[in-house]
Amino acid sequence: MIVVGLTGGIASGKSFIGALLRQRGVPVVDADQLARDVVRRGTEGFDAVIRAFPEVLLRGEIDRPALARIIYSDPVKRRKLEGIIHPRVRAEFLRQKALNAEAPLLVYEVPLLFEKGLESEMDAVIVVDVPPEIQEERLLRRSGLSVEEANQRINSQMSRVERLSRADFIISGLLTEEETEQALGDILPKILKELKKKKGDDE
Repeated sequence: MIVVGLTGGIASGKSFIGALLRQRGVPVVDADQLARDVVRRGTEGFDAVIRAFPEVLLRGEIDRPALARIIYSDPVKRRKLEGIIHPRVRAEFLRQKALNAEAPLLVYEVPLLFEKGLESEMDAVIVVDVPPEIQEERLLRRSGLSVEEANQRINSQMSRVERLSRADFIISGLLTEEETEQALGDILPKILKELKKKKGDDE
């Protein structure tokens, strides 16, 4: 199996590309969805979050907007939350990978792929890229955040320049659906061909 990382800054368009990949029959594991799943009410992760952040318990659920405000304004608390969530997400990713072991290609959609050093576990990495002003515009439009809050979230991630410098493949998040399909149609065969050849050479 070839495992490809799909990453990019917040509001860059990763989910859109992930959806197009699923339409092509490619299994896509979404780290954001896993992060929600591992802290659902009734899970060990939920209990751990409430122990660490009791103030975010609201009517028996985690108040996600309140939790986001806390962690994006305090790096220490953000790392504390990551310490709870990331090991559980990793374990679930490995389970999903095993479930899809017969697939020739699996895509792992991870916002913080480079920040968490996960590129070493990927055979290749696709970065979805848009300028920071587009990220801000999209965040303001879709989330109701203030400009300050939007920029807190953008700036909490790796810089655009560094992210692009570490990409194996880049797709613009400004493309139309048709253009994105064409870009994927160009990239996916290259990934499969190059990495199968590389794996063959290594054997």
